[in-house]
Amino acid sequence: MSDLYTRAPSGIVLYGTSWCGDCRRARRILGEMNAAYQDIDIEADPQAARFVEELNHGSRSVPTIIFPDGAILIEPDNDSLRQKLSADANR
Repeated sequence: MSDLYTRAPSGIVLYGTSWCGDCRRARRILGEMNAAYQDIDIEADPQAARFVEELNHGSRSVPTIIFPDGAILIEPDNDSLRQKLSADANR
């Protein structure tokens, strides 16, 4: 996917870190729901870190998950993430 740093990527993009518990939880839910996604580590990708800060008004809030329809979930709880993935699957 070449459109990683946009508010309307061609697929789901999860910006996170390896040590973040909420990121691991979101990855688990994405996997359980068989959602294809690109996983970007903001500690290994300075451009991704800047993009996340831009989206979150200077904060590196992770996970930040961006969907092709332009929806952005920041540190979503389990139910919010499942609801979004279910709604997208039913389109």
